Amino acid sequence: MKPEYRLHYAPDNASLVIRLVLEELGQPFETVLVDRKAEAQNSAEYRALNPNGLIPVLETPDGALFETAAILLWLAGRHGAMAPAAGSAAYAPFLKWLFFASNTLHADLRILFYPQKYIGTDSAQQDQLQKVLRQRLQAHLANLDRAAADRPGWLGAPQPSVLDYYLACQLRWMALYPAGADRSWFDLSRCPSLQRLCAGLEHRPAVAKAQEAEGLGAAPFTSPAYANPPEGSAT
Repeated sequence: MKPEYRLHYAPDNASLVIRLVLEELGQPFETVLVDRKAEAQNSAEYRALNPNGLIPVLETPDGALFETAAILLWLAGRHGAMAPAAGSAAYAPFLKWLFFASNTLHADLRILFYPQKYIGTDSAQQDQLQKVLRQRLQAHLANLDRAAADRPGWLGAPQPSVLDYYLACQLRWMALYPAGADRSWFDLSRCPSLQRLCAGLEHRPAVAKAQEAEGLGAAPFTSPAYANPPEGSAT
């Protein structure tokens, strides 16, 4: 029987979050590699699924979905797992931090990783922008670490939420990208609650499957190494 889900992905891109959640939910899915070196994300076929040309896209019985947080929220709602129930007391704080992860944290990371897309190729301007972003990201991490310290059921709990996986992937990327850049600003040990969250996820079967599929290494969140995927190129 053909799986309900089809994930358009590139290794160690935002699609990794969706892969992890699908594995955690135990949902079978097909994968379609988006060859970034060939700029397949800009092809007419891919733009028909996501007119913004961004990864991931998840094809579902309700049509093609894009935007990481939207896919995560849809999956959690459809399967009644990995997020508080809508209308519960925990739902509001979960939502605000999920959208913080998407609209603020992820947005800042994109600018940090690809400054040329936002301000052009002037290296001095890029350096200044990245300096400001690193300071912003340190503040974001401190706020998230405080939020995770009390172990709410939707952040750092024994049973992971979609937000846990989203943040763990973002922490991985902070430790690795952009390649060759200053890494001294980021130290996961300064955020013990987030470090605990990441360490807990590394023992999940879902992570083991993603490690194999995308070549993520032995400790993809707490001690990440650059991906060595069996197909495609990492971000």
